[in-house]
Amino acid sequence: MREFLVACRDGVLKEVIKAGIGNSSKTEFVTFEVVTACLEAQAYDYLFVELAVVPRTDHHLLTLHDFTALFDPIWRLRPSIKIIVIVSPDQIQAGIAAVEAGAASYLKLPLGKEEVEFISRDVYEGQILESELDYLREQFWETDVREIVRTRCGSMKKVYDLIQSVAPTRTAVLLTGETGTGKSLLAKLIHRHSNRRDAQFISVHCGAIPDTLLESELFGHEKGAFTGAIRRKMGKFEIANGGTIFLDEVGTLTPAAQVKLLMILQEGLFERVGGEATLKTDVRVVAATNADLKQMTEEGLFRKDLYYRLNVFPIDLPPLRERIQDIPHLVESFLKKLSDFGPKTIHHVHPTVIKALGMYNWLGNIRELENLIERAYILEQSDTLTPESFPADFFEEEWLTAEVSIDTSHALAQVRAEGIEEIERRYLKDLLARHKGRINRSAEEAGITTRQLHKLMKKYGYRKETFKSAH
Repeated sequence: MREFLVACRDGVLKEVIKAGIGNSSKTEFVTFEVVTACLEAQAYDYLFVELAVVPRTDHHLLTLHDFTALFDPIWRLRPSIKIIVIVSPDQIQAGIAAVEAGAASYLKLPLGKEEVEFISRDVYEGQILESELDYLREQFWETDVREIVRTRCGSMKKVYDLIQSVAPTRTAVLLTGETGTGKSLLAKLIHRHSNRRDAQFISVHCGAIPDTLLESELFGHEKGAFTGAIRRKMGKFEIANGGTIFLDEVGTLTPAAQVKLLMILQEGLFERVGGEATLKTDVRVVAATNADLKQMTEEGLFRKDLYYRLNVFPIDLPPLRERIQDIPHLVESFLKKLSDFGPKTIHHVHPTVIKALGMYNWLGNIRELENLIERAYILEQSDTLTPESFPADFFEEEWLTAEVSIDTSHALAQVRAEGIEEIERRYLKDLLARHKGRINRSAEEAGITTRQLHKLMKKYGYRKETFKSAH
């Protein structure tokens, strides 16, 4: 028989029991404040949380960030526990936010016994399936990288599933995503789990090499090919023969280098700069870019045939702001690495720090987070990462503000309507900008349908293409 820990107020306790939640004789009913203490003592299959137990005002609608801060201490104690949130009829949006933060599902008051049984059975069966998938995933990853691929983000789980599928093949992979999302790390994972793992892995940052030297770096040159070429030099593709080459910022390749890269992808052939002999190489290409290569092909800045060769198996990495539920684990990993090689060990992170990290926008993504944690590690004097080790302005709460001009000669209803439209317009603009015009993601975060989002965009004259080109 499955055991439950149910956290709720006395006001709904009878209704929870009546609906059949946690009808095991070992079920415990507690307030949310003592949930973690109970979890430390015993493991449970489910945790039912009634929304109102959270220390917020009755009129405050909880957000994704709030639920992340609420769930993380629980998951640190019991990573596999399933949380089902109970909400009142006027808090459906909060229920959706809870699911986005990682809750298994949510139930709406008043509770129906059939619905409770269905949700419980569905979550339980999903738990069994997930454990089977996790076992299969774990068998695939090498032992020392299993910590790296831990994630609570659904989109990142899909990324790792794609890597498992493509790694054993020789197919070219194109990694896309913002700067700092970990593309180079994923390229190494692909190589380490391929049949080329014992051969060379060569990483080349194409944007960091001057155009005049790029071809020589990639394909090598013959003696006397240009001024300063005093001896023959092997290029990266020649050195990486039998292994994998990672081309970071591939969109910065010169037209001449693009032609040669296309020849390697098609035929496995190339020539050194200044050479006449045609050489052969067997290299698996993993490329990465934070630019829109498809748009670059339409503008004539990147060869279409090369784009199609590189884009055989695309993998898009989500930005950190879309996987904030992974932040506690990432912080833990960074601290462990720093403690392994540093002069001190930090075991804990203050809850205020975790909350602030979850609310930050992270334009620099994982790289920015790692740099911030390293700085805090150096400054921290205790075994807990505290707010004092971070920049003071990092903990200033940022509120959505809109300066709306008020004309007191108008009726209150008109002024109110104009103010709401201005806030709505600014919210929509920021939302679309952060998601680069992606309709599905924008609608999901806003808690509305794509049809409603399209109507709002039409109302304010916004086009998704505008926000794509702005990045």
